[in-house]
Amino acid sequence: MNHVSMITALAGFASVTAAQNFSLSMVLSSSTFDSTGGPAVLTATVYGDADIGTHMLGGAFSLEANSDCIVDMQWTASAWSSFNTDGGYAGSGNYNQVIFGQLVIPGIFPPAPGSELGSAIGSFEITLINNGAGSIDLQLVAGSPFTLETVDEATGMTYQSSQGNLTLGSATIICIPAPGTCAMLASGGLLAFRRRRQA
Repeated sequence: MNHVSMITALAGFASVTAAQNFSLSMVLSSSTFDSTGGPAVLTATVYGDADIGTHMLGGAFSLEANSDCIVDMQWTASAWSSFNTDGGYAGSGNYNQVIFGQLVIPGIFPPAPGSELGSAIGSFEITLINNGAGSIDLQLVAGSPFTLETVDEATGMTYQSSQGNLTLGSATIICIPAPGTCAMLASGGLLAFRRRRQA
């Protein structure tokens, strides 16, 4: 009886330690503009990382802001991603699902340079209205059927975020109108990065 209990306990311990962690984070560019010269444009670059695999293989996600201060968004995938689908701007600061990916066959098609874990997936170019004021919360949203898939360059094994723990990044833009300028500030809590854990 004790032997069976010990095996069960060890099996439970192995499943806990084998949890795989995946994450998408977002970094905003620093931008200051003259409000009389046109709308502000900044970028939000999305990065992918995981504790398993060596490179990003592909995935999907969308972006939500629910803000009328954003008048347009454009998505540009990183050069390593050769299979892309762009769902386009949905309005009100929201962007439909984008899909990114590459073909990897160990020994034939190795992972593309720039797709190493921790690298950029691509970036959103965000256009804000003139003289906008207030805060804009940008939140990455999990995609379907998975948000991030990684591949091990040596073995060819692949791993998906749907089978592990996923953390999605967010950012807050504080737009402060001043005579002739609106600055996206990155200090004192004015540009705050938050992470939300997704199961």
